[in-house]
Amino acid sequence: MGFGVIAWGRKREATHAVRTCFLTVLSVLSFLALSGCKHTVSNAPVGPAIKIQAPLGLPPMPIPADNPPTADSIALGRMLFYDKRLSRDDSIACASCHKPELDFSDRVPVALGVAGKSGVRNAPTIENAAYLPLQFWDGRASSLELQAAGPIANPIEMDQPHDVSVAKLAKVPEYKEMFRRAFGTSDVTLERVEKAIASFERTVLVGNSAFDRYQYGGDKTALTPEQVLGLEVFKDPHRGNCAACHSIGPTSALFTDGQFHNTGEGVSEDGIITDAGRFHETKVVSDTGAFMTPTLRNIANTAPYMHDGKLKTLQDVVDFYAGEGNSNPFLDHEMKSIVLTGQDRRDLVEFMKSLSGSLPPNVGPPETGAGSSSK
Repeated sequence: MGFGVIAWGRKREATHAVRTCFLTVLSVLSFLALSGCKHTVSNAPVGPAIKIQAPLGLPPMPIPADNPPTADSIALGRMLFYDKRLSRDDSIACASCHKPELDFSDRVPVALGVAGKSGVRNAPTIENAAYLPLQFWDGRASSLELQAAGPIANPIEMDQPHDVSVAKLAKVPEYKEMFRRAFGTSDVTLERVEKAIASFERTVLVGNSAFDRYQYGGDKTALTPEQVLGLEVFKDPHRGNCAACHSIGPTSALFTDGQFHNTGEGVSEDGIITDAGRFHETKVVSDTGAFMTPTLRNIANTAPYMHDGKLKTLQDVVDFYAGEGNSNPFLDHEMKSIVLTGQDRRDLVEFMKSLSGSLPPNVGPPETGAGSSSK
């Protein structure tokens, strides 16, 4: 009899506990519903990270902790890079201004956007851009990820609001599967788009040039005699003085210091600043007319030159700097008076031709898949 009372009491306690637990869960769910709690999406890539191998002459690739490259995120980024659906009228892709057959440049003075809108600056190559601490000529993006989304919404480039781009991609079944493989779910978000494109761009590396084989590979026959002389002019602070900004390191060379300099190129013939450059972002007066030092990798293949594409040939560039550019109150202190003979100038041009290297495989347009609208 006593045992039955105890058992009945325990049964009653258990029933009460279940009822209490149920009511607690119901209350939590009701609170979440009333508070407008939404499903959160992780934007971190899933799957094993892969190592991006830098070619001869380049340092190890810096990788952000929150965006380790995976085979699937790189494949997704490659598809997005060539997809014209990221523009307002489906006419412009990232690759429209960064063409792989032109070493990811476009061979026109300034970039052209939807409906033929003309930009104000030259489209720089994305080759080795992953090494730069800041992006764009004026450094307005602090990472490759943030750079990736900028042109999409820019009204004179791809001219499409980010939410519209995300909605368009979400309607493509192939993309939903690619996002699922890359990020774990089929959700399409702007951050995922940024991360995927950035991961692809980190694979667009150019090194192993004749210069690299000569300087770092021990092959002293890799350069012609003229190119060897041009290298000496390039490094000499009293002649070319080029290495002051286009740096060459003991084990690798990016041919850019990643900094901003006023070299006189944003100045009209009458001394008026035509583009404030870095000043747009920092509001620091000394940054007026300063622009990011571009890489010289594959420079022979990416004409025209300067931030506004005003110089057509490498000879024009050498002549510009030999004349100290255009004088202005903000001219960088690195812009020193240099003396170059005609032969020095020719040798310097020949040396810059030695900086051409081959692109890696799998960076051109994907043959099939979700990005087929880019064709």
